[in-house]
Amino acid sequence: MPNGVIGGGWDFVIAILLGVAFGFVLEASGFSSSRNLAGVFYGYNFVVLRVFFTALIVAMVGLLYFDYVGWLNLSQIFILPTFLTPMIVGGVIMGVGFVLGGFCPGTSFTGIAIGKLDALFFTIGLYLGIFGFSLAYPLFEDFFTSGDMGNVTLMEITGLPAPYFAVAFTVVALAAFWGTMFVEKRVRKNMKQYKF
Repeated sequence: MPNGVIGGGWDFVIAILLGVAFGFVLEASGFSSSRNLAGVFYGYNFVVLRVFFTALIVAMVGLLYFDYVGWLNLSQIFILPTFLTPMIVGGVIMGVGFVLGGFCPGTSFTGIAIGKLDALFFTIGLYLGIFGFSLAYPLFEDFFTSGDMGNVTLMEITGLPAPYFAVAFTVVALAAFWGTMFVEKRVRKNMKQYKF
């Protein structure tokens, strides 16, 4: 690591441990179930939204704290370049695949780990799609690299200092928690009423 806190030889060990822990959390949160995952699009199960909001808040606050105490330098963290239009189109395509297949790339591997055939077929389709896109990439290259905004963050776009942005994001997340619980109750009540 750049700060020399962790030796280079531990990189892969830590990556494996974090991967196992992440998979365990996904499974414990019910993310290996395509019903739970697709439920967010139908309004009866927002566990995906709440878990990921929680993960974002924990990571955000942790990074800010580590930077504050000098354990981490935020300026050394790589920020993926933003290509706005292709990222929006890619997000729509992934969302459609999420609804149809009931998995996203990460959760499909969680499903495979516990022996789910639908997750296996989803992952096979995922790799076929990646292979097909790589073959057709020359046709999409200009579009793929369009709308380049550089290595920007939401804090830079909004002009809010990091601590204020963290507070604002946490408030939005808490509102989403409350709102999704309200929607879930209404949808499940209607499902029982109409015996879906």
